Amino acid sequence: MFFSVRKLFFIITFNSTLFLILVIGIQNSLVKKKVNFVLNETIELPISFIIGTSFISGSILGSIINLSSLLKK
Repeated sequence: MFFSVRKLFFIITFNSTLFLILVIGIQNSLVKKKVNFVLNETIELPISFIIGTSFISGSILGSIINLSSLLKK
């Protein structure tokens, strides 16, 4: 149990740090696009923000899936 709490803390810390670096890094981004969903579209966001948040959310989901398989054992 202690191992999973420590791993969860690492996942949250690591991804929060990546998000902070992402936000700092996109300050001078000039290229902006909209994301089209099925019914709506977003405001214009920098492309680097869209790609970065996709990477971070994939990292979080991959870690949660891996963590849930560890907890079942």
